[in-house]
Amino acid sequence: MTFQKEINIVEKSRGFHIITNEVLKQIPEIEKIKIGIANVFIKHTSASLTLNENVSSDVLRDMEKYFGKYVPEDNLFYEHNYEGSDDMPAHIKSSILGQSVSIPITNGKLNLGTWQGIYLGEHRNYGGARKIVITLFGE
Repeated sequence: MTFQKEINIVEKSRGFHIITNEVLKQIPEIEKIKIGIANVFIKHTSASLTLNENVSSDVLRDMEKYFGKYVPEDNLFYEHNYEGSDDMPAHIKSSILGQSVSIPITNGKLNLGTWQGIYLGEHRNYGGARKIVITLFGE
């Protein structure tokens, strides 16, 4: 079975957000797959996807602090700032973290570790709703 669907993730504030449940609610088709892979891809250059801790909100805040420190805004050497001081730093953060994650599917569920969840990194002050393409492969 191969299945693909584009979903919308509601607008999030700047920072990191666990979106695992929001994704799963929009792809009930995953329940038909006994063994396979889910590829989750974000169609934006100023947001990112990654996997990380799904219980402690401290991790979400620490991730934002880390990237804010090491990829700061208002650097005079950035040339690309058409949409504001958060524009180029958002592109850099997106490139560092990436635009997709691949997760095994086992018995109709994402086979994540006990403490893992899908993170949306929203790197813009006003990023808006985000489009994500989910592709399921399996049997």
